[in-house]
Order: sequence, then structure tokens, then C-alpha cells
Amino acid sequence: MIYIRLFYEFFKIGLFAIGGGMATLPFLMDLTAKYDWYTKAELTNMIAISQSTPGPVGINMATYAGYNAAGIPGAVVATLSLVAPALVIIMVIAKFLADFNENKTVQAAFYGIRPAVAALIGYAVWELVKISLTIVNGNGVTAIDYPGAFLCAAAFGIMQIKYCKKLHPLVWIIIGAVIGIVLKL
Repeated sequence: MIYIRLFYEFFKIGLFAIGGGMATLPFLMDLTAKYDWYTKAELTNMIAISQSTPGPVGINMATYAGYNAAGIPGAVVATLSLVAPALVIIMVIAKFLADFNENKTVQAAFYGIRPAVAALIGYAVWELVKISLTIVNGNGVTAIDYPGAFLCAAAFGIMQIKYCKKLHPLVWIIIGAVIGIVLKL
């Protein structure tokens, strides 16, 4: 039964998460409310791991979530079901590519889809910021994680420097991991 749910949920995510791996985040956040496959806090770890491992972020997150839910078979089901809609759609598009690109209705649809995808990604970023930069104590009271907020603001500011913009994302992940180890030990 869990494999059917995994297939259904990740097929749906693959079908509607237009815009790449980060566009899957709102869907993955929604799954935390529906199932006990992972928590929102685990989702932040899932994002960090997916960003720092080779391969597309959305597929890495589906694999991680599927593994969390049902081990290796769950990882396989979640990954394949996330990819399946894209494979079918790309094959259809490839067959009719010339007509598809020139279609005014298709162009108009994508004109509206792009801002909607940007909003979904923005929402996911907002949720990620809330999870990453706050601390919830045993009484359910939320407080700002000041060292984490400072680290986030400092990293964002440094990334605005021309030279630093050219650094590979893995460099930032490693720097963040080292600073996190130093702050928490």
C-alpha cells in the first residue's frame, strides 16, 4: 500500500512541479502534513543533502523521501514515479516540437506558468528560511536562531561580491558545514 501512495504522490509531483527541482519543494512540504514519511526539519536536511550530491535536486529529494518512507524499494518507486511524467511529456513534445513551439496557446500558457512557478519557489524559500532560522523549544515557543540568521545574512551578503558569485555551490555548502560544526561543537 505504501508503494502505491509513494507512486501516486511522486507521480503527481513530477507531473505538476514545473520549473525544476526547487519547484518540488511546496509539494514535498505538503507531504509532511499528509504522511509521516519525514518532518519539515528532515526536509531541510533532505534539501541540503540533495543540493550537495550529484544529480538533479528533485530526483535526489524523491529518492531520499522514498527511502525514508519505505527503504530502498520506496526510493526506487518515488524516483521512477517522479521522472515518469517528464519522460512521457518530453516524448510527446519531441514528436510535435515544431508545432508546439509556435502554438500561441502554449506560449500564453507558459507566460502564466513562469510567474506561478516563481511564486511556488518563493514560498518554498520562505518556508525553508522559517525552518532553518528558528528554534522551537519544548514548550512549542519559536525563537530566532541568531547565529544561524547571522550566518545566512553574511553568506548572502558575501555572495553579492563579484568574485564570490563565481564560486561553485559546493564551496558554499562546505563552508556552511564547517561553520556549523564550529558553532555547535
